Amino acid sequence: MITMWVALSAAAVLAVSALATAWAQSKIGTAGAAALAEKPELAGTIVILVAIPETMVILGFIVAVLIILRGGGGG
Repeated sequence: MITMWVALSAAAVLAVSALATAWAQSKIGTAGAAALAEKPELAGTIVILVAIPETMVILGFIVAVLIILRGGGGG
């Protein structure tokens, strides 16, 4: 029973971080497209700004792995 809750909490952490990243990237992508229409020289900056929220998913994955390993579901 405990293993089920460990897996569920790890999945919730990863799902919430992925949804937050998707929301952030949608806002940044929209603003970036508008900025690129006016100033094409901002392309490098926009790519960096779109890539930054990906760290949220990476950190969410690390937290999910830690939950699984600390919860006894790692083997």
